[in-house]
Amino acid sequence: MSDEKPNLPAVTAEEEHGQVQVAEPIPDPGIEPHENRITDIDPKAADRVERQVATMFSLAGLLAVVACVAYFAIPRESEVTVGPLNGNANNLTLGLCLGFGLFLIGAGAIQWAKKLMVDVEISEDRHPAHSSPEQKTEIIDAFQVGVDESGFTRRKLIRRSLIGAMALLGLPAIVLLRDLGPAPGNKLFGTIWAAGIRVVNDVTLRPIKPADLVVGQLVNGAPANLAAMQEDSPVEYQNAKAKAAVIMVRIPPAEIQVPPGRENWGIDGILCYSKICTHVGCPISLYEQTTHHVLCPCHQSTFDLADGAKVIFGPAARPLPQLPLAVDAEGYIVAQSGFHEPVGPSFFERG
Repeated sequence: MSDEKPNLPAVTAEEEHGQVQVAEPIPDPGIEPHENRITDIDPKAADRVERQVATMFSLAGLLAVVACVAYFAIPRESEVTVGPLNGNANNLTLGLCLGFGLFLIGAGAIQWAKKLMVDVEISEDRHPAHSSPEQKTEIIDAFQVGVDESGFTRRKLIRRSLIGAMALLGLPAIVLLRDLGPAPGNKLFGTIWAAGIRVVNDVTLRPIKPADLVVGQLVNGAPANLAAMQEDSPVEYQNAKAKAAVIMVRIPPAEIQVPPGRENWGIDGILCYSKICTHVGCPISLYEQTTHHVLCPCHQSTFDLADGAKVIFGPAARPLPQLPLAVDAEGYIVAQSGFHEPVGPSFFERG
Protein backbone atom coordinates (compact mmCIF):
# COMPACT_ATOMS: atom_id res chain seq x y z
CA MET A 1 0.00 0.00 0.00
CA SER A 2 1.34 3.40 -0.93
CA ASP A 3 2.06 5.97 1.81
CA GLU A 4 1.60 8.87 -0.54
CA LYS A 5 -1.06 11.48 0.46
CA PRO A 6 -3.61 12.73 -2.10
CA ASN A 7 -2.97 16.10 -3.62
CA LEU A 8 -5.19 18.65 -1.76
CA PRO A 9 -5.49 22.36 -2.49
CA ALA A 10 -3.39 24.53 -0.31
CA VAL A 11 -5.12 26.28 2.59
CA THR A 12 -4.55 29.97 2.76
CA ALA A 13 -3.86 31.79 5.99
CA GLU A 14 -7.19 33.65 5.77
CA GLU A 15 -9.18 30.39 5.43
CA GLU A 16 -7.24 28.78 8.25
CA HIS A 17 -8.14 31.62 10.63
CA GLY A 18 -11.83 31.92 9.49
CA GLN A 19 -11.35 35.20 7.70
CA VAL A 20 -12.85 34.19 4.32
CA GLN A 21 -14.93 36.97 2.74
CA VAL A 22 -18.52 35.89 1.80
CA ALA A 23 -19.99 37.33 -1.39
CA GLU A 24 -23.00 39.62 -1.02
CA PRO A 25 -26.46 38.15 -2.01
CA ILE A 26 -28.03 39.19 -5.28
CA PRO A 27 -29.64 42.58 -4.74
CA ASP A 28 -33.42 42.91 -4.86
CA PRO A 29 -34.29 43.78 -8.46
CA GLY A 30 -37.56 45.41 -7.35
CA ILE A 31 -40.80 45.49 -9.28
CA GLU A 32 -40.71 46.13 -12.99
CA PRO A 33 -42.50 49.23 -14.26
CA HIS A 34 -46.21 48.69 -14.73
CA GLU A 35 -47.49 48.42 -18.29
CA ASN A 36 -51.03 49.55 -18.95
CA ARG A 37 -53.43 47.24 -20.74
CA ILE A 38 -55.58 48.41 -23.62
CA THR A 39 -58.60 48.32 -21.29
CA ASP A 40 -56.80 50.63 -18.86
CA ILE A 41 -56.43 53.42 -21.40
CA ASP A 42 -59.38 52.83 -23.75
CA PRO A 43 -62.84 52.98 -22.12
CA LYS A 44 -64.43 51.51 -25.25
CA ALA A 45 -62.19 48.44 -25.03
CA ALA A 46 -63.16 48.05 -21.37
CA ASP A 47 -66.83 48.26 -22.31
CA ARG A 48 -66.34 45.58 -24.99
CA VAL A 49 -64.76 43.23 -22.47
CA GLU A 50 -67.58 43.93 -20.02
CA ARG A 51 -70.12 42.93 -22.66
CA GLN A 52 -68.11 39.80 -23.45
CA VAL A 53 -68.08 38.75 -19.81
CA ALA A 54 -71.78 39.52 -19.37
CA THR A 55 -72.55 37.48 -22.50
CA MET A 56 -70.68 34.47 -21.09
CA PHE A 57 -72.55 34.72 -17.79
CA SER A 58 -75.88 35.12 -19.57
CA LEU A 59 -75.23 32.11 -21.82
CA ALA A 60 -74.37 30.07 -18.71
CA GLY A 61 -77.74 30.93 -17.21
CA LEU A 62 -79.48 30.08 -20.50
CA LEU A 63 -77.76 26.69 -20.62
CA ALA A 64 -78.97 25.97 -17.10
CA VAL A 65 -82.54 26.64 -18.21
CA VAL A 66 -82.05 24.46 -21.31
CA ALA A 67 -80.80 21.64 -19.07
CA CYS A 68 -84.00 21.82 -17.01
CA VAL A 69 -86.19 21.81 -20.11
CA ALA A 70 -84.24 18.93 -21.68
CA TYR A 71 -84.61 16.88 -18.51
CA PHE A 72 -88.37 16.78 -19.02
CA ALA A 73 -88.59 17.11 -22.82
CA ILE A 74 -86.15 14.40 -23.95
CA PRO A 75 -87.45 10.86 -23.34
CA ARG A 76 -85.36 8.83 -20.92
CA GLU A 77 -84.99 5.91 -23.34
CA SER A 78 -83.88 8.01 -26.36
CA GLU A 79 -80.32 7.53 -27.61
CA VAL A 80 -77.93 9.54 -29.75
CA THR A 81 -75.30 8.01 -32.05
CA VAL A 82 -72.14 9.73 -33.26
CA GLY A 83 -70.05 7.41 -35.42
CA PRO A 84 -69.13 4.35 -33.34
CA LEU A 85 -70.28 6.03 -30.12
CA ASN A 86 -73.77 6.10 -28.72
CA GLY A 87 -75.33 7.13 -25.44
CA ASN A 88 -78.41 8.31 -23.67
CA ALA A 89 -79.64 11.57 -25.21
CA ASN A 90 -81.07 12.88 -21.96
CA ASN A 91 -77.86 12.36 -20.01
CA LEU A 92 -75.74 13.74 -22.86
CA THR A 93 -77.78 16.93 -23.11
CA LEU A 94 -77.70 17.50 -19.37
CA GLY A 95 -73.95 16.95 -19.23
CA LEU A 96 -73.19 19.26 -22.15
CA CYS A 97 -75.44 22.06 -20.90
CA LEU A 98 -74.15 21.97 -17.33
CA GLY A 99 -70.55 21.47 -18.41
CA PHE A 100 -70.54 24.39 -20.85
CA GLY A 101 -72.47 26.52 -18.37
CA LEU A 102 -69.82 26.05 -15.69
CA PHE A 103 -67.07 26.57 -18.29
CA LEU A 104 -68.58 29.89 -19.39
CA ILE A 105 -68.78 31.14 -15.81
CA GLY A 106 -65.12 30.22 -15.28
CA ALA A 107 -64.02 31.74 -18.60
CA GLY A 108 -65.98 34.90 -17.90
CA ALA A 109 -64.44 35.23 -14.45
CA ILE A 110 -60.92 34.84 -15.92
CA GLN A 111 -61.59 37.41 -18.64
CA TRP A 112 -62.98 39.80 -16.04
CA ALA A 113 -59.92 39.39 -13.80
CA LYS A 114 -57.34 39.68 -16.60
CA LYS A 115 -58.82 42.58 -18.52
CA LEU A 116 -60.84 44.69 -16.07
CA MET A 117 -59.64 44.18 -12.51
CA VAL A 118 -56.68 46.21 -11.29
CA ASP A 119 -53.40 44.40 -12.06
CA VAL A 120 -50.86 46.68 -10.41
CA GLU A 121 -47.98 44.66 -8.95
CA ILE A 122 -47.35 45.05 -5.24
CA SER A 123 -44.88 43.63 -2.71
CA GLU A 124 -45.64 42.82 0.91
CA ASP A 125 -43.35 41.92 3.78
CA ARG A 126 -43.94 38.74 5.77
CA HIS A 127 -45.87 39.21 8.99
CA PRO A 128 -46.72 37.08 12.03
CA ALA A 129 -49.42 34.42 11.69
CA HIS A 130 -51.78 36.25 14.04
CA SER A 131 -53.24 39.63 13.31
CA SER A 132 -53.52 42.58 15.62
CA PRO A 133 -56.74 44.63 15.79
CA GLU A 134 -55.06 47.30 13.69
CA GLN A 135 -54.11 44.71 11.08
CA LYS A 136 -57.64 43.32 11.00
CA THR A 137 -58.97 46.79 10.36
CA GLU A 138 -56.38 47.22 7.64
CA ILE A 139 -57.38 43.90 6.07
CA ILE A 140 -61.03 44.89 6.01
CA ASP A 141 -60.11 48.20 4.42
CA ALA A 142 -57.93 46.40 1.87
CA PHE A 143 -60.78 44.03 1.08
CA GLN A 144 -63.07 46.97 0.46
CA VAL A 145 -60.46 48.50 -1.79
CA GLY A 146 -60.30 45.19 -3.69
CA VAL A 147 -64.06 45.21 -4.12
CA ASP A 148 -63.87 48.73 -5.48
CA GLU A 149 -60.98 47.89 -7.80
CA SER A 150 -62.73 44.75 -9.13
CA GLY A 151 -65.53 46.92 -10.42
CA PHE A 152 -68.13 44.51 -9.00
CA THR A 153 -70.18 47.32 -7.53
CA ARG A 154 -69.52 49.72 -10.40
CA ARG A 155 -70.02 47.41 -13.40
CA LYS A 156 -73.68 46.58 -12.96
CA LEU A 157 -73.98 44.56 -16.17
CA ILE A 158 -71.36 42.04 -15.05
CA ARG A 159 -72.74 41.89 -11.51
CA ARG A 160 -76.31 41.28 -12.60
CA SER A 161 -75.43 38.70 -15.25
CA LEU A 162 -73.16 36.78 -12.83
CA ILE A 163 -75.78 36.73 -10.08
CA GLY A 164 -78.42 35.61 -12.59
CA ALA A 165 -76.21 32.83 -13.99
CA MET A 166 -75.28 31.50 -10.55
CA ALA A 167 -78.93 31.53 -9.48
CA LEU A 168 -80.08 29.70 -12.61
CA LEU A 169 -77.34 27.06 -12.31
CA GLY A 170 -79.00 25.97 -9.09
CA LEU A 171 -82.16 24.99 -10.95
CA PRO A 172 -80.78 21.77 -12.50
CA ALA A 173 -79.74 20.57 -9.04
CA ILE A 174 -83.32 21.04 -7.85
CA VAL A 175 -84.78 19.40 -10.97
CA LEU A 176 -82.45 16.40 -10.66
CA LEU A 177 -83.89 15.67 -7.21
CA ARG A 178 -86.68 13.96 -9.17
CA ASP A 179 -84.27 11.11 -9.90
CA LEU A 180 -84.27 10.23 -6.21
CA GLY A 181 -87.59 8.54 -6.91
CA PRO A 182 -91.18 9.16 -5.89
CA ALA A 183 -91.95 10.61 -2.49
CA PRO A 184 -92.48 7.85 0.10
CA GLY A 185 -95.84 9.18 1.24
CA ASN A 186 -97.14 7.10 4.15
CA LYS A 187 -94.89 4.12 3.38
CA LEU A 188 -92.53 5.14 6.19
CA PHE A 189 -95.31 4.73 8.73
CA GLY A 190 -96.38 1.13 8.11
CA THR A 191 -95.11 -2.39 7.48
CA ILE A 192 -96.57 -5.54 5.91
CA TRP A 193 -97.40 -6.96 9.33
CA ALA A 194 -101.13 -7.53 9.81
CA ALA A 195 -103.50 -9.63 11.89
CA GLY A 196 -102.94 -13.36 11.39
CA ILE A 197 -99.48 -13.08 9.71
CA ARG A 198 -97.22 -15.81 11.07
CA VAL A 199 -93.78 -15.04 12.49
CA VAL A 200 -91.14 -17.09 10.65
CA ASN A 201 -87.42 -17.56 11.16
CA ASP A 202 -85.67 -15.02 8.93
CA VAL A 203 -83.17 -17.64 7.67
CA THR A 204 -85.15 -20.88 7.34
CA LEU A 205 -88.54 -19.15 6.82
CA ARG A 206 -90.11 -21.81 9.04
CA PRO A 207 -93.06 -20.74 11.19
CA ILE A 208 -92.45 -20.73 14.92
CA LYS A 209 -94.42 -22.30 17.75
CA PRO A 210 -94.12 -21.16 21.40
CA ALA A 211 -92.51 -24.49 22.30
CA ASP A 212 -89.66 -23.77 19.84
CA LEU A 213 -88.32 -20.97 22.06
CA VAL A 214 -86.55 -21.64 25.35
CA VAL A 215 -86.13 -19.08 28.14
CA GLY A 216 -83.32 -16.65 27.30
CA GLN A 217 -83.39 -17.34 23.57
CA LEU A 218 -83.58 -14.59 20.94
CA VAL A 219 -84.75 -15.32 17.39
CA ASN A 220 -84.58 -13.03 14.38
CA GLY A 221 -87.94 -13.14 12.65
CA ALA A 222 -89.85 -11.91 9.62
CA PRO A 223 -93.48 -11.95 8.42
CA ALA A 224 -94.54 -15.06 6.50
CA ASN A 225 -95.98 -13.00 3.65
CA LEU A 226 -92.57 -11.49 2.86
CA ALA A 227 -91.25 -14.41 0.77
CA ALA A 228 -94.01 -14.08 -1.83
CA MET A 229 -92.84 -10.55 -2.67
CA GLN A 230 -89.32 -11.56 -3.64
CA GLU A 231 -90.11 -12.68 -7.20
CA ASP A 232 -92.92 -10.21 -7.89
CA SER A 233 -91.09 -7.03 -6.92
CA PRO A 234 -87.46 -7.28 -5.72
CA VAL A 235 -87.32 -3.57 -4.81
CA GLU A 236 -90.53 -3.66 -2.79
CA TYR A 237 -89.30 -6.88 -1.20
CA GLN A 238 -86.12 -5.24 0.07
CA ASN A 239 -88.04 -2.20 1.36
CA ALA A 240 -90.58 -4.38 3.15
CA LYS A 241 -87.88 -6.64 4.60
CA ALA A 242 -85.94 -3.67 5.97
CA LYS A 243 -88.97 -2.36 7.86
CA ALA A 244 -90.62 -5.63 8.96
CA ALA A 245 -87.62 -7.34 10.59
CA VAL A 246 -88.29 -8.32 14.22
CA ILE A 247 -86.60 -9.94 17.20
CA MET A 248 -88.50 -12.37 19.41
CA VAL A 249 -87.34 -13.34 22.91
CA ARG A 250 -88.59 -15.53 25.72
CA ILE A 251 -88.28 -14.07 29.22
CA PRO A 252 -89.56 -15.56 32.50
CA PRO A 253 -93.01 -13.94 32.93
CA ALA A 254 -92.20 -12.95 36.52
CA GLU A 255 -89.36 -10.72 35.26
CA ILE A 256 -91.45 -8.81 32.73
CA GLN A 257 -92.85 -5.36 33.50
CA VAL A 258 -95.84 -5.10 31.19
CA PRO A 259 -96.63 -1.54 30.01
CA PRO A 260 -100.27 -0.48 30.42
CA GLY A 261 -102.46 -1.68 27.56
CA ARG A 262 -100.10 -4.50 26.52
CA GLU A 263 -101.22 -7.15 28.97
CA ASN A 264 -102.12 -9.63 26.19
CA TRP A 265 -99.32 -8.79 23.70
CA GLY A 266 -97.05 -11.64 24.79
CA ILE A 267 -97.36 -15.45 24.94
CA ASP A 268 -96.08 -16.98 28.18
CA GLY A 269 -93.07 -14.65 28.29
CA ILE A 270 -92.55 -14.49 24.50
CA LEU A 271 -92.26 -10.88 23.31
CA CYS A 272 -91.68 -9.47 19.85
CA TYR A 273 -90.11 -6.09 18.97
CA SER A 274 -88.92 -4.28 15.86
CA LYS A 275 -85.33 -5.09 14.97
CA ILE A 276 -84.73 -1.53 13.72
CA CYS A 277 -83.07 0.84 16.18
CA THR A 278 -85.06 4.00 16.80
CA HIS A 279 -81.92 6.14 16.60
CA VAL A 280 -80.77 5.94 12.95
CA GLY A 281 -82.21 2.58 11.89
CA CYS A 282 -79.39 0.08 12.45
CA PRO A 283 -80.43 -3.59 12.84
CA ILE A 284 -79.99 -4.84 16.41
CA SER A 285 -79.81 -8.29 18.01
CA LEU A 286 -76.93 -8.18 20.53
CA TYR A 287 -78.85 -9.66 23.43
CA GLU A 288 -77.75 -10.06 27.04
CA GLN A 289 -79.84 -12.83 28.56
CA THR A 290 -79.29 -12.06 32.25
CA THR A 291 -80.32 -8.38 32.01
CA HIS A 292 -82.77 -8.71 29.08
CA HIS A 293 -80.94 -5.83 27.40
CA VAL A 294 -80.45 -5.61 23.65
CA LEU A 295 -77.67 -3.38 22.27
CA CYS A 296 -77.44 -1.51 18.98
CA PRO A 297 -73.93 -2.04 17.55
CA CYS A 298 -73.85 1.32 15.76
CA HIS A 299 -74.13 3.84 18.61
CA GLN A 300 -74.67 1.63 21.69
CA SER A 301 -78.32 2.48 22.28
CA THR A 302 -79.53 -0.09 24.82
CA PHE A 303 -83.13 -1.25 25.28
CA ASP A 304 -84.69 -3.26 28.12
CA LEU A 305 -86.87 -5.92 26.46
CA ALA A 306 -88.40 -6.90 29.79
CA ASP A 307 -89.71 -3.36 30.29
CA GLY A 308 -91.39 -2.45 27.03
CA ALA A 309 -87.99 -2.11 25.24
CA LYS A 310 -87.51 1.31 26.82
CA VAL A 311 -84.20 3.11 26.26
CA ILE A 312 -81.79 2.79 29.20
CA PHE A 313 -78.64 4.09 27.48
CA GLY A 314 -77.54 5.79 24.30
CA PRO A 315 -78.89 8.33 21.80
CA ALA A 316 -82.13 6.53 20.83
CA ALA A 317 -85.14 8.75 21.57
CA ARG A 318 -87.91 6.17 22.02
CA PRO A 319 -88.46 2.46 22.79
CA LEU A 320 -88.50 -0.24 20.15
CA PRO A 321 -92.04 -0.68 18.77
CA GLN A 322 -93.66 -3.89 20.03
CA LEU A 323 -95.62 -6.32 17.84
CA PRO A 324 -98.67 -7.90 19.56
CA LEU A 325 -98.55 -11.71 19.39
CA ALA A 326 -101.12 -14.51 19.46
CA VAL A 327 -101.31 -18.22 18.54
CA ASP A 328 -103.34 -19.43 15.54
CA ALA A 329 -105.45 -22.56 15.27
CA GLU A 330 -102.43 -24.66 14.26
CA GLY A 331 -100.36 -23.50 17.24
CA TYR A 332 -98.05 -21.11 15.37
CA ILE A 333 -97.15 -17.62 16.59
CA VAL A 334 -98.93 -14.90 14.62
CA ALA A 335 -99.34 -11.14 14.85
CA GLN A 336 -102.50 -9.80 16.45
CA SER A 337 -102.11 -6.70 14.25
CA GLY A 338 -99.43 -4.53 12.72
CA PHE A 339 -97.22 -2.26 14.78
CA HIS A 340 -99.13 0.43 16.65
CA GLU A 341 -96.43 3.02 15.87
CA PRO A 342 -93.95 3.61 13.03
CA VAL A 343 -90.77 1.58 13.10
CA GLY A 344 -87.33 2.97 12.35
CA PRO A 345 -85.41 6.16 13.12
CA SER A 346 -87.04 8.89 15.15
CA PHE A 347 -86.04 11.79 12.93
CA PHE A 348 -89.03 11.20 10.66
CA GLU A 349 -92.17 13.15 11.46
CA ARG A 350 -94.46 10.94 13.50
CA GLY A 351 -98.22 11.17 13.18
